[in-house]
Amino acid sequence: MDQPGGEAAEMNDYPNGSLPRDKSFAVWSEPVTPDSSADSTRRRDPFSAMQPMARPPYGAITQPLDPKRFDGRHIYDLRYKANGQGFVPGAREARVWRPAQIWVQKLDGSAKHQLDTTAYSRREAAVSPDGKWIAFVADPALRPDSVVEAERDSLARLPYDAKRDEVTRNESDIFVVAVTGGQPRRVTTFVGNKRDLAWSPDGKRISFVSSPSRVASQRIYTVDVAGGEPTNLLGRWQYEPDSYDWLPTGEIALAASVGGRSALFRFDPRTKQVKEVLGGRRRLNGFAYDAAKRTVAYVSTSVDAPTELYIANADGTGERKLTSFNEKLNSQIAWAQSERFTYPSVGGLEIEGWLMKPAGYEAGKKYPLVLYIHGGPHSQYNEGWFDEFQSLAGAGVWVLYTNPRGSSGYGGDFTYSTRGRWGAEDYQDLMKAVDIVAKRPDVDSTRLGVTGGSYGGFMTAWITTKTNRFKAAEADRMISEWTYWYGASDAQGLTEFEFYGKPWDNFAMYDSLSPIRGVSKVRTPTLIVQSEEDFRTPMGNADLWFMALKKQGVPVELVRYPRSTHDLSRTGEPWLLVDRLARIRQWFGYWLKDEKKQTATTSDGAR
Repeated sequence: MDQPGGEAAEMNDYPNGSLPRDKSFAVWSEPVTPDSSADSTRRRDPFSAMQPMARPPYGAITQPLDPKRFDGRHIYDLRYKANGQGFVPGAREARVWRPAQIWVQKLDGSAKHQLDTTAYSRREAAVSPDGKWIAFVADPALRPDSVVEAERDSLARLPYDAKRDEVTRNESDIFVVAVTGGQPRRVTTFVGNKRDLAWSPDGKRISFVSSPSRVASQRIYTVDVAGGEPTNLLGRWQYEPDSYDWLPTGEIALAASVGGRSALFRFDPRTKQVKEVLGGRRRLNGFAYDAAKRTVAYVSTSVDAPTELYIANADGTGERKLTSFNEKLNSQIAWAQSERFTYPSVGGLEIEGWLMKPAGYEAGKKYPLVLYIHGGPHSQYNEGWFDEFQSLAGAGVWVLYTNPRGSSGYGGDFTYSTRGRWGAEDYQDLMKAVDIVAKRPDVDSTRLGVTGGSYGGFMTAWITTKTNRFKAAEADRMISEWTYWYGASDAQGLTEFEFYGKPWDNFAMYDSLSPIRGVSKVRTPTLIVQSEEDFRTPMGNADLWFMALKKQGVPVELVRYPRSTHDLSRTGEPWLLVDRLARIRQWFGYWLKDEKKQTATTSDGAR
């Protein structure tokens, strides 16, 4: 700490939360940490020497005959595995709810203290500018967490019912409480969940982000501190806020995705006018302001420029780059650029797409093309730099990528228009993009490939059951059979929502949307890439697809990556990342460019 003539005060847990105008203390929400010294479970547990997954979970009927000899896994709880985390040991004692509490800590090095003790969670804590009040989000009736979760668990066991499950609900509300504690006062009675609470600079209003239902667009609302009907500040604006900040002027700085690009806007709550201050064909994120909110820092990337740190005035003027992390790399590689285009698809819906030029492009020549399909499906491709596109374009291939309906960044109606209709209009959106670019004189329409991961892996397999126009496919993190996926994955909530219930509620949809039902029509040579520890799209899907193609004589290879999860292509071991990119290039090079099989070379150059 900067204090002339004094000793530096070490703070092991510097508070990171909401601060009042004078920055004298911080406020935040988190559960109470259990006292490990008071836990005698381990001392009295006869199974404590066993591996965590081998121990009999609390509530289980069976237990090992000899704890020293059993080294398997005993599963009792519903959540027993998670992508990235692996197998999750079951609870060893009755569940104890630890509601999120409000904590306060001065920035002078003193200890944090808990405001009150409640049986219900207080989340999203935000302190008023004058430091007198704390706003938070909680259950509308302030019911204990145990009651809220018991109700949620009971509803989750019921079969899907549209009248019950599609109705809008008031999941949470905003309350305020004095910074000294006491009885909270309810501020809102409003449908939906609330998040990202903030106080207006004058302390008269509380802003938050919410949507009335899961499929509706997120909006920024404000409500008077005294209570009343919240005001929708964004109205019918197409796009959704990624983040926002109040400015001293009473305006709001708003970051949002505008299709595949992103931008920073200034918004006046009084006039409802939205003005873009930073944007262009690029991705901007991580906005952070100085104390006076006059300067903003952020990271920026574009299709042919890897990420760097930038700074600008809050009104968007005076932008300058602060870092050159990739300067040397940029000087060595001519990154491929992409052409952005839009096109009308089924129902007149506008779809955004990009076509990346192959390295060494020469006018008058034809080049093969590969269609890339993103995961999600509620994610997107965008105007940022992406190693996979650059890798394949560098091999002399056109790379086509689009955001078909179901993608994020275009509003809630667009994002959730594929619910219950995977492989229908979204498939047509993709094929229309291929039809458009295949007409170009520099695209060889007889040498087309298709690839994608997760949802994109599902869609790659799905496409090969519908058409033989593609001469090669690469299915990454694929899904071939949805009922198996439901039992083996860690994300059952995805299809419970997207496919209107559990498999036994809607077997027809789970079955009809499984690519394996059309596998007898597949003739496309396929490379399958799957990770051994992927609990999001488990290995069995790849095994089934491989076996089905192999039995039919369709050229197919399955590469199973060790020590890897669903996030191999993003956060996997560096050498495995490089190996995967090389195999994708080899596969499409062989089938689309008539390249010979490569001969392995060791690190010392021997063959």
